[in-house]
Amino acid sequence: MPKTTKAKKKVTKAKTKVVSKPKKAAVKAPIKISKTYIPKDNEKYMCEKHKVFFRIKLNEWKKELVKANNEALYNGSMDDNSISADIVDQASSYTDKNVEMKAINRQIKLISEIDKALMRIRDDTYGYCLDTAEPIGLKRLMARPVAKYTIAAQEKHEKDEKVHADD
Repeated sequence: MPKTTKAKKKVTKAKTKVVSKPKKAAVKAPIKISKTYIPKDNEKYMCEKHKVFFRIKLNEWKKELVKANNEALYNGSMDDNSISADIVDQASSYTDKNVEMKAINRQIKLISEIDKALMRIRDDTYGYCLDTAEPIGLKRLMARPVAKYTIAAQEKHEKDEKVHADD
């Protein structure tokens, strides 16, 4: 009788790939500053401390504006729908509401400028003139944290706007 041979099955183990974990970039701990910290001229311009200080200042300013706008819109005289029989009272009420709406619109534009300034902090362009790329200066930024231009560049922009407005 002929011999039958059984074919042996090869059993292979599934190979596991060894995946190396990507090396983490050196993550810096967030810089903390005291509530009384004020940027100084003897520090490197727009160092991390300065950026943190201005980020906090801009975010707090934005929160105040949003809160004030909400109070004006929801708790103020804006919702006064009573119509007076006196035409002078109606005109006065209309004028008051108009002035209040203009103030709210200015604050909304300012909130937009604050958001742009926060973006410049993230992009590492905050504190530098958008025209000349020169440092704006700490004193100017302390007075106007949303400043985009040096004083000279701002004056030039305002002069150009005036010339174009006169055309």
